[in-house]
Amino acid sequence: MTALPPGSTIGILGGGQLGRMLAMAAAQLGYRCHIYAPPGDNVAFEVAAGSTVAEYDDLAALKSFAEKCDVVTFEFENVPVEPLRSIAHAVPIHPPIQALEVAQDRVEEKEYVRKLGGETAAFAVARSEIEVDDAVAAVGTPAILKTIRMGYDGKGQVRVSAQSDLASAWRRAGGQPLIAEAMVQFDAEFSVILVRSADGEIRYWDSPRNAHENGILATSTLPAGPLIESQQAAARQMAAAVADALEYVGVFTAEFFASGEGPLFNEIAPRVHNSGHWTIEGAETSQFENHIRAICGLPLGSTATVAERVEMQNLIGKDGERWLQLLGDPAANLHLYGKAEARDGRKIGHVTRLYR
Repeated sequence: MTALPPGSTIGILGGGQLGRMLAMAAAQLGYRCHIYAPPGDNVAFEVAAGSTVAEYDDLAALKSFAEKCDVVTFEFENVPVEPLRSIAHAVPIHPPIQALEVAQDRVEEKEYVRKLGGETAAFAVARSEIEVDDAVAAVGTPAILKTIRMGYDGKGQVRVSAQSDLASAWRRAGGQPLIAEAMVQFDAEFSVILVRSADGEIRYWDSPRNAHENGILATSTLPAGPLIESQQAAARQMAAAVADALEYVGVFTAEFFASGEGPLFNEIAPRVHNSGHWTIEGAETSQFENHIRAICGLPLGSTATVAERVEMQNLIGKDGERWLQLLGDPAANLHLYGKAEARDGRKIGHVTRLYR
C-alpha cells in the first residue's frame, strides 16, 4: 500500500464524536478530512475541512463525496453496505466493506467468529414474533433478546427472566428479527483493541476492564486485573484471527466476557471504540492516530501504555455539566464533544485520569 502524503483528503462516513476525534488526529498528521453524514447534530463537522449532508443511500451525493477523497473510512458501523459498493471502485475504503457486513448482523457475526474457533454464548434466532418462544426455550432463561441489526449502547435489547416475560418482548425490542442469547456467568468485561496495517502487521493496546451502566459503557480502567490479564492473550489471538480473515485495515475492536471457562466473545466493532478513548493520553499512540496511520499506509505507532494506572469515564447526559469541576482536577483530561443537547443516555464527553 502506497503511503498517502500529508495534504491528502480522508473521507469519514459518520459525523459523531468518533469522527470528530479521527479528524483531529488526522489534522495533526497534516491530512484534511471530509465528513459525510445525514442531517443531525454532526459534531465532527466542526473540526473538518469539508462536509456533506446527505443520506447514506444518496448515490449521487456519495459519488461526489468519493471524488473529493483519497481514502474513505467510517466511524459508525451501521452505514448501509450496498450504497458503498457504488463508490468502492473509485476510492479505497478501509476497513473493508465485508467488516461492515459481518458487524451489522449479530447472527452472521457470531457464526463468523465460531467458524474461526471463537467461543460465544448460546444463541437462537427469532425472525418473527411466533418464533420468540422457541428461541428463548432453546437457550433457556434468563436470556437477552437483541435486534439482529442496528443495536448499540443497550438499544434494541430486552432481558427476559422467565417465559412469562415473552408476551411483550417482541414489541419491546422494536418488532423486528431478534437473536436470543443465553445469559452467561462472567466476572468482568473487557475489550481487545488492535490496529492492523495493509501488510498484516498487528499491534495491540492493553485490554481495559469495562463497566457498563444501563447498557452504556461507564468506565474503562487499567490495569484490568489478574483474571482479564490471564485471558488477554487468548482473546487477542481470537481478535487477530477475525481481523486477518477480513484482511482488515485500521483499528478493530472485539469485546469479551472474562469467565471461568476463558474469554467468551461478545461482539465486534469495525472501528475505533469508546473503550479505547483512554489511549489519547494513556498510550504512546492513540487509537485515533493509529487508525489514520493504517488507512493512509503509514508506519504504525507504539501502543504502549504510559502510566501505571489509567481510568476513562464517560460523561453521559447531565454529567457534562461538571466540566468546570473536572477542569480543576489536575489528574483529569477532559474531552467534550460539542453536542447541542445533553439528553439522558447520550455521551457528551469523557474524562481520562492518569496515575504514574
